[in-house]
Amino acid sequence: MPEHLTAGAAEAAADLVLGRAAGPGGVRVLAVDGPSGSGKTTLAGAVAELLRERGVSTSEVHMDDLYPGWDGLAESVGLVTTQVLEPLTAGAPAQFRRWDWVAHRWAEQVPVPAADVVVVEGVGCGSRPCAPHLTALVWVEADDDERMRRGIERDGEAYRPHWERWAVQERALFTAEGTRDRADLVLRT
Repeated sequence: MPEHLTAGAAEAAADLVLGRAAGPGGVRVLAVDGPSGSGKTTLAGAVAELLRERGVSTSEVHMDDLYPGWDGLAESVGLVTTQVLEPLTAGAPAQFRRWDWVAHRWAEQVPVPAADVVVVEGVGCGSRPCAPHLTALVWVEADDDERMRRGIERDGEAYRPHWERWAVQERALFTAEGTRDRADLVLRT
């Protein structure tokens, strides 16, 4: 995502979430969803940094830590909902079990620090089960060829079959969930 787009997009997303009331647990949750390689992680990091510069306490949760492997997209929606979003929005401490991509198994528990805003980024975090717990939903997208180029550039050509398998899961999830249509803000990178 180009730096000038990141700054403007981060500002728009930060203003959006701060312009809304905190939920019953006293936290605002910003979900940054969209297909892989679209720029979600970059945007989420820029939003979190901007919020901290504004004096807003912020935590970040990356869905990459919750996917149980390359075939675990659908399962991760329930995991982020029950382990992170439900506790946070109820005012309780949240933590999740991190997936170890090297060992292909669940690893340690990761606490989610209490914060004014929790930024959750990754494919699936804007799904319908998550929606009641979200303050705002940002959708980030890019052309399919550009997203694949970014992914292969980052992960290497050996990961192409995984990316292709993952893309099938993404399409199925986004079609079933209508995530883009429910977004408060749509950004194209």
